[in-house]
Amino acid sequence: MKIIAVDFGDARTGLAACDPTEFLASPLGVIKEKSMAATAGKVAEVSRKEGAGMIVIGLPKNMDGTEGPRAQKCRKFAGLVREMVSVPVELWDERQTTITAAGILSENGTFGKKRKQTIDAVAAVVILESYMAHRRNLRTG
Repeated sequence: MKIIAVDFGDARTGLAACDPTEFLASPLGVIKEKSMAATAGKVAEVSRKEGAGMIVIGLPKNMDGTEGPRAQKCRKFAGLVREMVSVPVELWDERQTTITAAGILSENGTFGKKRKQTIDAVAAVVILESYMAHRRNLRTG
């Protein structure tokens, strides 16, 4: 099934998608929007256009597993997306995905303006890869 992953942000929201076999995750780009409702609408539009069977939204938990204000904002965002789509919307622990994405970009020599433009989409790929690994473990477990 094709899955869309979302790294929700106040000004930039990264998107990624996997192929129908759930093997390869690729960045789809970044939504540059400050309105939560408008961003939710654009995510819903992309999911329909891409033929997604599910949307996974990163949930930024604290390192001790608790949730702070940012996590609550993501829960609210997920609720808005759920109202706009007919596919399941799941929240997925995204602890350290931005750090991982920054490491990936550093390894590839991506810095400056280009890094800022792509880090959110790469973070969405990291979220999606983690979620797909979880699904594979459930199937083989």
